Amino acid sequence: MSAPMQSRTTAAYYVQAVLSFALATAALAIGIARLPVDAWMRAFLAVALLYVITSSFTLAKVVRDRQDAGELVSRVDQARLDKLLAEHDPFRADSL
Repeated sequence: MSAPMQSRTTAAYYVQAVLSFALATAALAIGIARLPVDAWMRAFLAVALLYVITSSFTLAKVVRDRQDAGELVSRVDQARLDKLLAEHDPFRADSL
């Protein structure tokens, strides 16, 4: 059996990504709130911001799921190959 998958990111990278996302979202939300336009325009931009955020999360999940599926197939193929190699005896003479 192979070892469990290890995380490819560090805790610092994770914190940086979360803080960057929070800062960008907050800055854009504040910018929308302070725009000198009508309330309906602000509401439209706020809905657009939420749509972009949810679309980004969905895209990230789809990419991650696709990558995980590829790794799973690769691991299954590797397990099959390992089994075949373990069962193969190159010195065994097949009887005719």
